[in-house]
Amino acid sequence: MARLRALILCFKERCCSNQCRRHSGGMEIVMRCMYCGYTDSKVVDSRSTDDGTAIRRRRECLKCGKRFTTYEKVESVPIIVVKKDKSRQSFDRSKLERGILNACASRPVPMQTVDAIISEIETTLHNSLQREVSSETIGEMVMERLRKIDEVAYVRFASVYKKFKDIETFQEELKKLSEGKN
Repeated sequence: MARLRALILCFKERCCSNQCRRHSGGMEIVMRCMYCGYTDSKVVDSRSTDDGTAIRRRRECLKCGKRFTTYEKVESVPIIVVKKDKSRQSFDRSKLERGILNACASRPVPMQTVDAIISEIETTLHNSLQREVSSETIGEMVMERLRKIDEVAYVRFASVYKKFKDIETFQEELKKLSEGKN
């Protein structure tokens, strides 16, 4: 359930107000009847929507007996990236993809591998349960994966990410890379 929570949408009101959504402890969902406000109802019917993105539930209030429909959807909590200058911005998958593709330009790295790297990093970030992650952490995750796949792509990414200022810094990174092989 990392970084995901249930969201109940009231079909009649088509809203997400406090009248139709209650979370206690983040896991238990308490539904209020839209007619009388009673908190106890039973699920009469439950099925997936046509597009598979939500669960439609028919409920019956145990106090007034009226029926109403709710939809349960998964909501993703956005990841905020903290940059080196301490500014913050939303995680952007396409920005990560551009950086990796630039490093892998003219290299025998299939697009499937790039997509797998990005998906793995994104999943790791979502599962970390942290709302904010530093750009350094993401950069290290990319370098770790590129190092295993293509050393040239790794060095290209590292040179931009670590902002090599001179040839000595570049040579130090190459030395670390060659020592890691032995």
